[in-house]
Amino acid sequence: MKALAAAALFVGLPALAQTPEAKPLEPGRENLAIPYEKYTLPNGMEVILSVDRKLPVVAVNVWYHVGAYDEQPGRTGFAHLFEHMMFQGSKHVPDDVHIGLLEQAGATDLNGTTSFDRTNYYETVPSNLLETALWLESDRMGFLLDALTQKKLDTQKEVVKNERRQGVETAPYGEAQEKAWQALFPAPHPYSGNVIGSMKDLDAATVDEVKAFFRTWYAPANATLAIVGDFDPAKAKALVEKYFGTLQSGPKPKRPDVAPVKVTRETVIRHDEKVATLPLLSMAWLTAPYLKPGDATADVLATALGTGRASRLYRRLVLDKQLAQSVDATQQSQGAQSVFSIEAVARPGVTTDQLKKEIDAVLDEVRKEGVTQEEIVRARTRYDTRQLAGLQAVGGSGSKSDTLQTYNQFVGEPSYVAQDLARYQDVTPASVKQFANDVLRPDARVVLHAVPPASKAAPSSAPGKEAR
Repeated sequence: MKALAAAALFVGLPALAQTPEAKPLEPGRENLAIPYEKYTLPNGMEVILSVDRKLPVVAVNVWYHVGAYDEQPGRTGFAHLFEHMMFQGSKHVPDDVHIGLLEQAGATDLNGTTSFDRTNYYETVPSNLLETALWLESDRMGFLLDALTQKKLDTQKEVVKNERRQGVETAPYGEAQEKAWQALFPAPHPYSGNVIGSMKDLDAATVDEVKAFFRTWYAPANATLAIVGDFDPAKAKALVEKYFGTLQSGPKPKRPDVAPVKVTRETVIRHDEKVATLPLLSMAWLTAPYLKPGDATADVLATALGTGRASRLYRRLVLDKQLAQSVDATQQSQGAQSVFSIEAVARPGVTTDQLKKEIDAVLDEVRKEGVTQEEIVRARTRYDTRQLAGLQAVGGSGSKSDTLQTYNQFVGEPSYVAQDLARYQDVTPASVKQFANDVLRPDARVVLHAVPPASKAAPSSAPGKEAR
């Protein structure tokens, strides 16, 4: 899906408690509705069933409505840490057996991911092995803590810290991008920092703290189970009752109530880049939450600016002026507040100030003239294609089960895909122009210049060739 990111970008949030009002569907769009049944167990766990008999497989997809947003300041990284702990064994499943059992059964699309807004675990298995998948998911939901030890926690903390080293400290632009993100969301905002947490917080995490976090957020009342694929609904309900209906749960936890952040001046960060050899320029603005007014407009503009060779920034910076190796524009949609960003990597010998001047020139054009109807149609087509292609699979990231879970979390209506796509029909050249003027203002952004020292910079290459 678009940048409703996992551990990388995605309710319970008060602002999202109501379903956004949607206009009537266009003719032909009605068939986008996904048939499903949703009900709630006495312990509070939600269940979504959707039959799809294209293939003899079934997807099991569990969402816990907890992410980095729900962590306490000074105790970051807990939600992502459980992405590791949940595969390390539970009371009735020996250590490191969970994945092996599923793989031996022929499972595919087997993974877990964490974002600021949620955590999910999923697998796709042959239809006759639905019970095995449900048993494994229920055992770690109900009995993970019975098998959690200090040794396991210490081991996984080191694994996560190494993951952070690879993804942040030693990754090109990793520390620079973290710094820019924290300028957008200053502490103690729960989006501040990184989903993976900080080294200091990971080191400080104790077994008791980790157990308390699990008891609060991984209870059945804070989870939704989706079963999608080739299965018998009556038999599936009986299995769900058998494996999940007996799990004890407290009340659904209340998520933090956090005021929106405002950026009221331009913040410029000049970072000495230690890993990459080419300069990076990044601009970022705070934008509307996922599915709220303005989110779809931002998505369309991001595509017009930075997706594909026909996009405005690619044409100007990469093809025509040959100043950039690459350029991207993204609307990273999130539950509380989203982020619109533009990133460009300079060609050797080009400065980030040159890139900034050219990007600002393109943004000024959009502020004055908007974009064309053709650009909007192209963006709609790309989004339609990406969304509908994902629905061809029952399991995995962006699949039908994941889509049902996404809409269930954010609007409470699992089959919201047609209404979501209909938002893009409201985007016009005028609304894009208004968005660029109101939101993408120079005095409301964070600008990052990540520049390697001259001794590390890549040598200049001869002009006249397109950088790829």
